[in-house]
Amino acid sequence: MIKVALDAMGGDRAPRVVVEGAAWASGELDCHIVLVGKERSIKKFLNKADYVKNKISIENATEVIKMNDPAAISVRRKKHSSISIGIDLLKEKRVDAFISAGSTGAVVCAGALKLRTLPGIERPGIGVVLPTLKNPCMVIDIGANIETTPRHLLHYGVMGLAYAKYILGRHNPSVGILNIGQEESKGTELVREARQLFEKTDLNFIGNVEARDVYSGKADVVVCEGFVGNIVLKVTESFAESTSALLKQELTKRLLPKIGAILSLPAYRAIRKKIDYSEYGGAPLLGIDGRIIIAHGNSNAKAIKNAVRAAIEYVKHKINKHIIEDIEKINV
Repeated sequence: MIKVALDAMGGDRAPRVVVEGAAWASGELDCHIVLVGKERSIKKFLNKADYVKNKISIENATEVIKMNDPAAISVRRKKHSSISIGIDLLKEKRVDAFISAGSTGAVVCAGALKLRTLPGIERPGIGVVLPTLKNPCMVIDIGANIETTPRHLLHYGVMGLAYAKYILGRHNPSVGILNIGQEESKGTELVREARQLFEKTDLNFIGNVEARDVYSGKADVVVCEGFVGNIVLKVTESFAESTSALLKQELTKRLLPKIGAILSLPAYRAIRKKIDYSEYGGAPLLGIDGRIIIAHGNSNAKAIKNAVRAAIEYVKHKINKHIIEDIEKINV
């Protein structure tokens, strides 16, 4: 049975929501969950939860890395934190995957320091799955690194394509570089040089992808530096929330729109499900010699449950093995 370590202290509503998500996952998913964190706090909520008893255990961690703690310093100093111990469990192969909704910087730092990168990969990247008018696409990197080289972007492409092929089920996934225009001459020196590297490979590279093309589904994988990717993600989240709030305001002003809204509820629910981050669970930290899923800091129990599902898929489809094989084929 696959074993997943779950940072019980990570997230805005931890440990309650994390424990609830773990309990939910224990009833639906074939795995064993190790809740990592302050044992007394975890037990307080676990005792109230309805869960499969032999599928959840606790690994005590006496410290917590907070969101505003400096990542590198905290990982080195707080060796007994839930993030550090969770990564240690992964390194010691006591678990198959690790999930955290805590400090992204600390998770990336701990993973890079304790696990190192996969052979051939220079920097890890966080890939997030976003909805499009066609099929969901992966955008990578969304914040693991803000200082990027053209080779890093190429590696992001290779890793994203492996994920798109084996997790998203694309037969011959395409990859494009996020840029301000489709022309070869457009963009910074970084993206122009990265384009040249992609063109030397046998990857299904479609060239530059503009921001407006991300949600049209033009590419299965969209590559960008972490600074740009994080902005894309945050704008996406804000737009989805604002649009939902504005729509609700307009539909509740008068009687006729209210009636229309009631009749359109099935469509609204279907759209909401497509753009709901909790449906995707979390973002894989690709390129690390271990399986790590980074969940949203505001994750609810459903998101935590789906993050566990995403971790199981990551393990079952041997994504790291495929990344190593694919990176070896790149002679750039």
